[in-house]
Amino acid sequence: MSTEELYKRYKTELFSLAYRMLGSVMDAEDIVQDAFMSYDGLSDAGAIRNERAFLYKIVTNRCLDLLRSSAKKREMYVGPWLPEPLIEKGASDNDPSNRYLRSESISTAYLLLLQQLSATERAVFLLREIFHYSFEEIADIVGKNSANCRQIFHRAKKSIHFDPDQQPSVSIAEEKIKEFVHSLLQGNTTRLLELVSENVVFYSDGGGKVRAAQVPVVGSMRVLHLHQNLINMHAGKMTFSFLMVNGLPGILIRLGGGMQYVYSFAYRDHKIEAIYNVANPEKLRHL
Repeated sequence: MSTEELYKRYKTELFSLAYRMLGSVMDAEDIVQDAFMSYDGLSDAGAIRNERAFLYKIVTNRCLDLLRSSAKKREMYVGPWLPEPLIEKGASDNDPSNRYLRSESISTAYLLLLQQLSATERAVFLLREIFHYSFEEIADIVGKNSANCRQIFHRAKKSIHFDPDQQPSVSIAEEKIKEFVHSLLQGNTTRLLELVSENVVFYSDGGGKVRAAQVPVVGSMRVLHLHQNLINMHAGKMTFSFLMVNGLPGILIRLGGGMQYVYSFAYRDHKIEAIYNVANPEKLRHL
């Protein structure tokens, strides 16, 4: 199979692996491109019996290398770190690989859980849980024995506490988000308190590049007060667009001067439990 054919067949799933590993759209795209260029440059590519596994191995190890080299930079990050928002661009439903980008495991909340795992734990967990590789295949990809990979996977799975049943359908989530924005603009605090959890948490990632809360804001009244102040401050200069962010309905907010925010949400007991705001312009360049 030619490199071009392999690219068409595997680029989406390889990107989804790299994105889950890194939380960066641009780095994931770069690594996938690099993987195919490396494959194309091989003199003995015809001898590779399983091209998919070979490409997964390249991408996984490139991700592990990048995570190790950027660990110090992450430790020094200013304020909450959030993944770069993945905006759905109307990809064809006919492409079976798109299923890797249309599940709860691409949500912002899930990606943040993955960040709690070490780089190797994340790789083993994803290769088994999302991409269904055997432990023998995973061992070859990450350079460990299969028994060790099995232990790593079970340890990682115990620490990932995610209930997909709490995630609403796209239509219900869209209805909630639109009502959330409408109620904010109307100053309808009563309805807002019905939409958000009493202990809702607001995370704002400005990365030290733009003004943003450097610690999470906790509690419904504090979160709503913050947003109502923002609306009052930028009255007449704020536009809202609704779009799919990390597999669920979210919001793109544009302010005067080119400032923009991308919001995504997490839910529990039919209420908004967490609000994630990416304002760091470096994380929005791919938009």
